Amino acid sequence: MAIQSTNFKFPGTTEVYHGKVRDVYTINNNVLVMVASDRISAFDVILPKPIPYKGQVLNQLAAYFLAATRDVAPNWLISTPDPRVAIGYRCEPVKVEMVIRGYLSGHSWREYKSGKRIICGVSMPEGLKENDKFPEPIITPTTKAAAGHDEDISREEILRQELVSEKDYLQMEDYTRKLFARGTEMALKQGLILVDTKYEFGILNGEVVLMDEIHTPDSSRYFYADGYAERQAAGEHQKQLSKEFVREWLIANGFMGKEGQVVPEMTESWIKTISDRYIELYEHVTGIKFEPVSNSVAEIENNVTIALNNLSV
Repeated sequence: MAIQSTNFKFPGTTEVYHGKVRDVYTINNNVLVMVASDRISAFDVILPKPIPYKGQVLNQLAAYFLAATRDVAPNWLISTPDPRVAIGYRCEPVKVEMVIRGYLSGHSWREYKSGKRIICGVSMPEGLKENDKFPEPIITPTTKAAAGHDEDISREEILRQELVSEKDYLQMEDYTRKLFARGTEMALKQGLILVDTKYEFGILNGEVVLMDEIHTPDSSRYFYADGYAERQAAGEHQKQLSKEFVREWLIANGFMGKEGQVVPEMTESWIKTISDRYIELYEHVTGIKFEPVSNSVAEIENNVTIALNNLSV
């Protein structure tokens, strides 16, 4: 059962926020219940049809990586009472997303191809082609838009606008590099290259804490390591596991989220293809067989209610 939207009545709910993909319920102002729907977004637009099992894939993959990186950076997660639900501490969100890129792909390639050699105040070397590796990973932050498009922003502009203190921003940069290094190491063990990703941080008890999802297909791009060098040398497209194939399909059908553009029809076979690609990524990244779960709305609500009661929040 694919879930496009939710309207749960969890005990102690004080606020509800419906994001592009997740529905976030605040409980007694100190705990968040984050429900991963099956919505899919691209170019900051929610596409009209849900993708079966996408929410489960995202939630379980994020939980897997949050557990595997807790020694690198503290995070918000308390428990996952349902395959598509995470419960964690409520943090004060930092209004900046930390994007880190190891390779010239996606947005950075589109900027580079247009002639730009500086992105978010960071210089990119001359003479690169699409999907080449950067000499060192670069951090290219974006503003965190509540609605509409996120915008590239430099470290200097973040500090000038006082979006976050310098001390906390430097901590975010440090965590970002360490998390990317750990994600890269874990991906290589599974025969994958972590190309780029983004992290979201918040403040909890005065400290910087990693929030939301990490290293999922919604926030990250992966290449297959086997054959990467040969494909680059031959000027071929890289075989990848990410949401980029959805963006490419939209672009090919004349949609980039701009005013007046219409989302192309999402056929049942295309929806199944997207679902299969998400499941494939989960299994490749974790090395764990995906076990689909189709809990009803009532079962999800019951699982979460029991977990909240046990927390005594």
